[in-house]
Amino acid sequence: MNKVGNTKDINECSGMEKPMEILVGKWKPIILFHLLNNEKLRFSELQKLEPSITKKMLTQQLRDLEQQDIVHREIYPVVPPKVEYSITDYGKSIIPVLESIIDWGEKHLEHLNKK
Repeated sequence: MNKVGNTKDINECSGMEKPMEILVGKWKPIILFHLLNNEKLRFSELQKLEPSITKKMLTQQLRDLEQQDIVHREIYPVVPPKVEYSITDYGKSIIPVLESIIDWGEKHLEHLNKK
């Protein structure tokens, strides 16, 4: 049964809170998009892919995603330190959600262009 539009009890939307917490904001979906399109990325590579994100914001967003077990942070014992980020196996389960968001976004832009 469709879970959207048929809800009678406001408490039934609680299953939406955690996903929205993970995806909320401008940067997390974009970071996930880049990590899903690359096997591993270093912090500096992520910054180059999205130059308008600040170091502080990128760090915070990556920490949040790591805390939710969506992103894995690998620290290599070398000098200078090397850190790589990748999507966890569990994190890959978000792919259909992101694909749906992208599909809807494209349809929405088409809709707005028809107005």
